[in-house]
Amino acid sequence: MHNSYRRHRQLTGTQKTLAQSLGWFSIGLGLAEVFASRSLSKLIGVRPPAWLVPTLGLREITSGIGILSQEQPTGWLWSRVAGDMMDLGLLGTAYFSDDSDEPNLEAAAAAVAGVTVLDLIAAVQHTRAEESSVRFRRAITVDRSPQELYRFWRDFENLPRVMRYLVSVRSIGGTRSHWVARGPAGKSVEWDAEITEDQPNVYLSWRSLPGADVDNSGSVTFDPAPGNRGTIVRVELEYTPPGGIFGATIAKLFGRSPEQEIRVDLYRLKQLLETGEITTTEGQPAARPTSTSPIYDHGTTRA
Repeated sequence: MHNSYRRHRQLTGTQKTLAQSLGWFSIGLGLAEVFASRSLSKLIGVRPPAWLVPTLGLREITSGIGILSQEQPTGWLWSRVAGDMMDLGLLGTAYFSDDSDEPNLEAAAAAVAGVTVLDLIAAVQHTRAEESSVRFRRAITVDRSPQELYRFWRDFENLPRVMRYLVSVRSIGGTRSHWVARGPAGKSVEWDAEITEDQPNVYLSWRSLPGADVDNSGSVTFDPAPGNRGTIVRVELEYTPPGGIFGATIAKLFGRSPEQEIRVDLYRLKQLLETGEITTTEGQPAARPTSTSPIYDHGTTRA
């Protein structure tokens, strides 16, 4: 079994409603600016050029339609934030003109500032929802019992023996552990993790705690293989790169793509538990820098 995919964080109903409300508000304000620009200017207490307010209205209508017509209207929400900044700048300029109505301008600026806060909240919420995670699954059959495999995996300190990107895993008490992995440019990344579900000899899951360099989670299932032919080990891992920094370097973090890495690691697990060691061609007279299969490279580990 092998598949990988990206998924988006789910927006709550309140978050979706806020964005839709801002979309309708934008359209309503835009229509008022286009068809009642003089009355609106008088209400605000400014005397702008005749073309300015209708132009701003067209901008509002376009943003509103964009927000309401898109499933992920993040860009349109940020366009509203940019428009709010423009409006505040225009109001600030008008405030210092000789013929402005200062009390009305102050009220208008306060209203725009309040809407700006809502626009910013909605834009940030949608931006975070678009931060996607990568989840991938792999499975392998190992000629050992579920009990043996669970016992090996449950001691997370064993994992660096088969997972080459891991430098160390250290128990810090209870269900928590500290992980260190090889990162890009020779740097290391670290996180604390906790076990979230533990069914002895059947299932084990864990997740990183807040403050992790790389937000991640994982699970492993141990199912008896048909015909008493060992155990089917099913591993599922998920990584959520923060911002765009680790998103651009996630493959480098693991030395190759995560899908390739976990495939190799599972073969290393299989060999270690079935034969007692992970073999390598290093130092052999065949003069090959690597073996014909990646599972035999990168050092020998004995069980």
